[in-house]
Amino acid sequence: MAYGLARRELRPRVPLRHGEGDKYHLTSVEGLAALSLDALSSVAYGPEAIVLVLIAAGTGALSATFPVTLVIAGLLAVLVVSYGQVIAVHPDGGGAYAVGKKDLGPTVSLLAAASLVVDYVLTVTVSLAAGAASLASAFPVLGSHLLAVCLIGLALLTAVNLRGVAESARVLMLPTALFIVSILGIVVLSLVRGHPVAVVGTDQPVHATEALSVLLLLKAFSSGCSALTGVEAIANGVPSFREPRVKRAQHTELMLGALLGLMLIGMALLIRRDHVAPRGGVTVLAQLTAGAYGTGWPYYATNLIVTLALAFAANTSFGGLPVLMSLLAKDHRLPHLFGLRTERPVYRWGVVTLALLAAVLLIAVNADTHRMIPLFAIGVFIGFTISQIGLVRHWAVRRPHGWLRRAVLNGVGAVLTAVAGVVLLTTKFLAGAWVVVVAIPLLMLLFDRIQRYYTTVGRELGLGEVPPPVRVGDSLVIVPVGEVSRLTQHALSAARALGHEVVAVAVHSDPAKVRALRESWDRWNPGVRLDVVDSPQRSLVEPIVEYVQRAEEGGRQIAVLIPEVEPLHRRYQILQNQRGLLLAAALRARTDVVVCVVPYRLSL
Repeated sequence: MAYGLARRELRPRVPLRHGEGDKYHLTSVEGLAALSLDALSSVAYGPEAIVLVLIAAGTGALSATFPVTLVIAGLLAVLVVSYGQVIAVHPDGGGAYAVGKKDLGPTVSLLAAASLVVDYVLTVTVSLAAGAASLASAFPVLGSHLLAVCLIGLALLTAVNLRGVAESARVLMLPTALFIVSILGIVVLSLVRGHPVAVVGTDQPVHATEALSVLLLLKAFSSGCSALTGVEAIANGVPSFREPRVKRAQHTELMLGALLGLMLIGMALLIRRDHVAPRGGVTVLAQLTAGAYGTGWPYYATNLIVTLALAFAANTSFGGLPVLMSLLAKDHRLPHLFGLRTERPVYRWGVVTLALLAAVLLIAVNADTHRMIPLFAIGVFIGFTISQIGLVRHWAVRRPHGWLRRAVLNGVGAVLTAVAGVVLLTTKFLAGAWVVVVAIPLLMLLFDRIQRYYTTVGRELGLGEVPPPVRVGDSLVIVPVGEVSRLTQHALSAARALGHEVVAVAVHSDPAKVRALRESWDRWNPGVRLDVVDSPQRSLVEPIVEYVQRAEEGGRQIAVLIPEVEPLHRRYQILQNQRGLLLAAALRARTDVVVCVVPYRLSL
């Protein structure tokens, strides 16, 4: 430490590329916007699902909405605590898939992965379709263009997520905040006022078709549990958070649970107090909105905010499914390209695949929300149950301090989610739930076949084994040429640097052109032998392929170096002949030689 200067450790400071560093990962608040809007926006249809089931026993049965909601809120609390544990145990994301793979075996992990994929795709389609329908309620002219509205919204979400999940989170922060304020405002104002300010919608006759029974309460419970979809997304997207990722993700999960539980319980209180029953032309949430704000501009503004929230709720899948697909790719259960990451922390192949699957499903059902609702919650209940059972096994095997209390909590949660899933599946089977029963096994089969392929390839490549010694022998480099030019000189210079022997091969059908080429070659004298192949059919690719095949018969290492003109501007690319690409494709398909393309870059 000379001259009183403190000694500093000298390190080269490499600037971060765009997309690297914590700047492009999520804070807790950004995570709430990016990964929680699906669960939060479910208050738009979760309480209504309970009401629609209970009304079958008459308006008097609607008083059961509050106790059913309390049970759902209790299950929500169990799930929030459980997924906080999942985040700590599996900080690389994956949620139920990671738990199933580690604690319940490969088959259960495949079931978890398939159910999560189905749930994520349906989250996108249901959210977009519900948002489009809500928008059409405010602007009837859009009623005949719901599919177009959904596809436009899907394209916008895809573009935003291809920019990066942090950017999409910042875009969603304002709509998320407005939605939370609007819903909590409905609850607080209605409780303060003591009675509804206005009533919207038309009266509908109510005919009790069954008694209020345990089965009906179970149906209401399972239908209302659709409000819990999206709770698992934070655990699946832990890698998207800033450091310390586990703590930030857990804080986000707690914020989600508190907000969602408060909204659900508040709305259930209002439904019971004001005897809110289904009315024509409006949703239950719209009735509660009119009861709190009246029918002035706050009513319309709140409905538009709900529409935006439902549309942006699809962003939860864009944050969670690409991460899950990257984990499946690392486990050799999906093509490895799904594990590729761009400079921004984005798995673009996963984002694009999710967008395509959602677009296909929206087109297939013509953006009809009611045709997708029966499929919606089944996948997520499978994931809930697997994650709970997996954690029970995890605590039983590891037995850390307080393991019994945690195991009991997760066991109760597993029973509740399993019951809800079975009831939902049996009651909605003929209404479309059978599609999920078919799709999930097919996805499991796909994952298994892909894994078998990679296992077989690994055996053939000898991965993990010591290979035989490298053989060193003579090599031959073949260079297809057309005439003497700078392109030919460039290609031959590269070829002579690659192999012991170089031969140039030209294909011609005109004897006069052959004589002219040989004379030019002799005058140039590049020190490389020229072989001319006759082609009466004026074909270029086939004669060279046959020439290479004959050269292979000697057992030598053969390389074919194809010179290719590359314009500076892409608009000129179409003006170049594509023979080099055709020849390279034919050689790769019909020979075992090394194929190289050497570019000659033009100045225009």
